[in-house]
Amino acid sequence: MLGLYFSGTGNTKYCTERFVHRLDSAGTCLAMESIGTAAAILSHEDIVLAYPVYFSNLPKLVQDFLRENGPLFARKRVFILATMGLFSGDGAGCAARLLKQYGAVITGGLHVQMPDSIADEKALKRNREQEMQLVRKAGEKLDAAARQFAAGKPPQDGLGAASHTAGLLGQRLWFSQKTRDYSSQLKIDRAKCVNCGLCTSLCPMSNLPATPEGPHPMGRCTMCYRCINSCPGQAITLLGKQVVRQYSLTDLLP
Repeated sequence: MLGLYFSGTGNTKYCTERFVHRLDSAGTCLAMESIGTAAAILSHEDIVLAYPVYFSNLPKLVQDFLRENGPLFARKRVFILATMGLFSGDGAGCAARLLKQYGAVITGGLHVQMPDSIADEKALKRNREQEMQLVRKAGEKLDAAARQFAAGKPPQDGLGAASHTAGLLGQRLWFSQKTRDYSSQLKIDRAKCVNCGLCTSLCPMSNLPATPEGPHPMGRCTMCYRCINSCPGQAITLLGKQVVRQYSLTDLLP
């Protein structure tokens, strides 16, 4: 089994690995931006496709990945795992509808709530104990879903018509422009930037090339929040104007 994921700050990576390895201890888990994803898709019949949901939609990076590699999914059995901070309606359905156009067989879907990683907004912030409890509940849901899958009754989260309507009315109709293109809104406070190069190395889009003055955003941000949550100077913002609290999943794991 192949677990193929896009993960901004670690939530989706954790969920993918936990789910896949409950089903197949020898299963392979690979980030979408890694080298060799095409060969991995072709060599596996069962795939768990995982990603975070942004504004009830697919991240732009995931949209592009699926369109560029769509034909490789023909006749593959695909289970879709979507992580989110609150509720998406049809988070799994977004990729399911696209993959069906390329002949993929969608075996099920799972929605998993994880702690919010939008570091420059106060919304959805919880204390550490609440976030640890959320991660524990997510783990329990993943384990239960793996048992259902193994029993031939995989969950079907986000795949029905009602879920599609909920996703449209919940956020996607109002915020579709947020994920239609890559964002050019990433900002760096030069007074806070220590020019360490960490954001340059972390960015999945190569959107922050290094310069003598520090990294320079190129307008191709997929809003994954890796750089913002990792910046030692808290110099980077996207949706908000200042960093409220940086997020680290490793701090919440037992």
